[in-house]
Amino acid sequence: MRVDKFLWCVRYFKTRSIATNACKTGKVRLEDEILKPSKDVFPGDKLRVRKNQINYEIEILDLPKSRVGAKLVNIYVHDITPKEAFEKLELLKYSKDYYRKKGTGRPTKKDRRDIDDWFENAEDDIKEKPDKENE
Repeated sequence: MRVDKFLWCVRYFKTRSIATNACKTGKVRLEDEILKPSKDVFPGDKLRVRKNQINYEIEILDLPKSRVGAKLVNIYVHDITPKEAFEKLELLKYSKDYYRKKGTGRPTKKDRRDIDDWFENAEDDIKEKPDKENE
């Protein structure tokens, strides 16, 4: 079975075209070899798939006839991804939350006006201080 079709069948990618693009961009590997979308895979092969900043390592147990339900994926694939990869993702999420809270999005017009007012006030304070020292 083609590797792009297999990854779509076992629900690693939502569409087959996304799986094909992942193969073309080098995000799917078999023993450190970048796979083309048309490369055939067989039971026993170990794939490394880069998705959502995690390198998933999967072992192919069997080939499905067509796309399978989420509950049946474990029949065809054994996930051997190290736990450290998921821990790194958690750390990445915390680092992103540090800068701006989730859901706040881009600054609004009011936020932008407040920022501009703050900068203007800071510039006025800087200009006033040298005048006071000269007197």
